Amino acid sequence: MLALRLLFIISALVIVLSFGLYFFTRKQKFLRFAWQVVRFVVVLLLVFGVLYLLERYVLIAWRVLV
Repeated sequence: MLALRLLFIISALVIVLSFGLYFFTRKQKFLRFAWQVVRFVVVLLLVFGVLYLLERYVLIAWRVLV
């Protein structure tokens, strides 16, 4: 959980800095980079969510059956 929190803090800082750089320079590459970071974080959240559900429901149900 500490790694997830650290990832969220670092990614939020990167996104805010990218938007800030975009507003100062008006270069599209900073918006694209921020969007890539957002997509990466969302995919990582989905992966961790699926792993959490797998651990929570499937593995516990498997332990009950065996």
